[in-house]
Amino acid sequence: MKNVMKWILPVAIIVSLASCGGKKEDTTESHADSTAHEHHEGMQMGEEQSGKVVLKDDKLNAVYQHYVHLTTALINSDASEAKIASSAIEAGLNQVTGGSAVAATASKISDATDIEAQRKLYSSLSDEFIPLVKKAGLSSGELYVDFCPMANNDKGGYWLSAQKEIKNPYFGEKMISCGEVKETVK
Repeated sequence: MKNVMKWILPVAIIVSLASCGGKKEDTTESHADSTAHEHHEGMQMGEEQSGKVVLKDDKLNAVYQHYVHLTTALINSDASEAKIASSAIEAGLNQVTGGSAVAATASKISDATDIEAQRKLYSSLSDEFIPLVKKAGLSSGELYVDFCPMANNDKGGYWLSAQKEIKNPYFGEKMISCGEVKETVK
């Protein structure tokens, strides 16, 4: 038994090292993917994207993952997660052509002191972000442009979602299903 253990441990270490270090990755992209993955883990069953949404513009696609994180944070009324997501959106949009106005709005969300202020700014961010996504187009999946008529003191508010089921970021648990799908982006 002792001899077997002498051989198993080194083999396990070699296999472990070989599986970890085989290929070199772009750390920016892998960080965005792992960040998006971490935030999707926090979602409850049924909230995960049914079809993998991929935008044609790689840089905007990375930003979209953070937009999903921000939306989820607002749905969950988590102001600190919303700050993290909006900071990532700001950084990503500074790399996207035509993204500076949206980046400025994302910066304001990061600076906002409470969830209600973040939700109000999220409406502006979505109004600016949705046209960028539509212009870029999707290479797979489909997105839904959702609308809540009661958001922003009954002025209404739009957002993007990868699922038909409404999960309202403007009211969170108070009115989670308030809203409707206005458009499908394919």
